[in-house]
Amino acid sequence: MSRWTFYTAPGTCALATHIALHEAGAEFDLVKLDIAAGQQQGPDYLRVNPKGRVPALATPQGVLTETPALLAFVAQSFPAAGLAPLDDPFAFARMQELASYLASTAHVAHAHKRRGARWADDPAAHEAMRAKVPQTMTVCAAYLEAQIVGPWVAGERYTVVDGYLYTVGSWLEGDGVDMTRFPKLTAYLERVGQRDAVRRAVKEAQS
Repeated sequence: MSRWTFYTAPGTCALATHIALHEAGAEFDLVKLDIAAGQQQGPDYLRVNPKGRVPALATPQGVLTETPALLAFVAQSFPAAGLAPLDDPFAFARMQELASYLASTAHVAHAHKRRGARWADDPAAHEAMRAKVPQTMTVCAAYLEAQIVGPWVAGERYTVVDGYLYTVGSWLEGDGVDMTRFPKLTAYLERVGQRDAVRRAVKEAQS
């Protein structure tokens, strides 16, 4: 397999794919973008990903974006790693269901804290969005707490979606969520955070 190039930025959802790549044992080159400096909107990166966001994964077949798609791609590309229930269509869809929720609901709720300009031009509207984040993210945390049915979110089997839940879960306290209300989720996040692949990805993303 030809080497891949993974584009990421600290503090973003790209961490989920970064974790999956290490869990799979993939060989890849890492390119970190400075979001504050606007590198994701620069011409060099826009040639890679015209959306101007991370993550992006350049492969010999082409560039892939969007976390749920990337997680499924990594799991399917490295079946021996056992990162998804590839032999069970229903269980695989369940995994994708949670990944889609994290992308379309939890991440969007989180984005209202700093990305209000995506939805409105009025500064007062931006402030109203920020004020709503603790409530909406607490609702997300309650849902996620209910999804944890074992040591991992799918039960006994660790999958790529665990790294995604860990990534989103790491935002909750900063979004004003009282984590003492969610002991299962808190313990789960600590458990995932102890995995070697997670530690390695976090360290690389922050260094």
